[in-house]
Amino acid sequence: MHEKPRKVLITGTAGFIGFHLAKLLLAEGFRVHGYDGMTDYYDVTLKQRRHATLLQNPNFSATEGMLEDSELLDRIADDFVPDVIVHLAAQAGVRYSLENPRAYIDANIVGTFNVMEVARRLEVQHLLMASTSSVYGANEDMPFTETEKADTQLTIYAATKKATESMGHSYAHLWNLPTTMFRFFTVYGTWGRPDLALYKFVDAILDGRPIDIYNHGDMYRDFTYVDDLVRGIRLLIDAVPVRPATREDIPEWDSLSPAAPFRVVNIGNSDKVRLLDFIDAIEETLGQKATRNYMEMQKGDVPATWADATLLQNLTGYRPQTDFRDGIARFVEWFREYYGK
Repeated sequence: MHEKPRKVLITGTAGFIGFHLAKLLLAEGFRVHGYDGMTDYYDVTLKQRRHATLLQNPNFSATEGMLEDSELLDRIADDFVPDVIVHLAAQAGVRYSLENPRAYIDANIVGTFNVMEVARRLEVQHLLMASTSSVYGANEDMPFTETEKADTQLTIYAATKKATESMGHSYAHLWNLPTTMFRFFTVYGTWGRPDLALYKFVDAILDGRPIDIYNHGDMYRDFTYVDDLVRGIRLLIDAVPVRPATREDIPEWDSLSPAAPFRVVNIGNSDKVRLLDFIDAIEETLGQKATRNYMEMQKGDVPATWADATLLQNLTGYRPQTDFRDGIARFVEWFREYYGK
């Protein structure tokens, strides 16, 4: 007799990363229930199209609801009884957090607390939650490693994500709840968010509109292709942290807490790419030059991000390595097809 497919509750399945993760897990025979607020931070049609794609698989079901609605979230979780929860839903975007900080407190802190309560109550095998490279803030030692202190967040978005890491650690400690936080680094790819740089650049160049380039393009990002990212998450589902017996049991490369079954893991390409090189590659792929509008650094932004992905590799045997030129080509192909451009 076959073992029953494991059940995973994913928050944010109509979102960019949640959609790709759900697709991957469904392809591997998991049952997935998605929970998504369908907020209008960007084009809801794109979110609906993502969900419609997933709903073609009989092992996928979904609920539209806000994370702040703890009664609905509880009811859905009780009905589905997940083995694993992957919490990806959040109010995203560094720049929008300057305009509407309250949305970040509601979704990222209150919403995450509600998810953690579900995980505690149902005693799930593993709770995995999304954080961000933005928590490294003003840190300048690169590549960023999970074992270094990250106490200098520069935006309310980054601060809410760091807060959820701290909340996650406390629940892992108090309730022996195995918890993995992953820090994402500049994710891009097909079905991407319209507020992300690659999407905005491609859209503007094809329409003949100028593109805004902050800090005159003198910025470096660790661009991570979305398929690589969700493969990393999939493998981390099986890398369940265990509370160590003693501090000496923790290898020096491991971010495992001495006080809880809790770990923080970077998922990045381990390669920093200059923004201007990224834009050159977009122009080359499109066969079209951009009208470049060079601007000053934006408030809350950082000049560089760069992941050390050694821990991910040690835990899973895997590390992302899609070359940004290949990733851009795949995105452009999807974009042209989706929008008929």
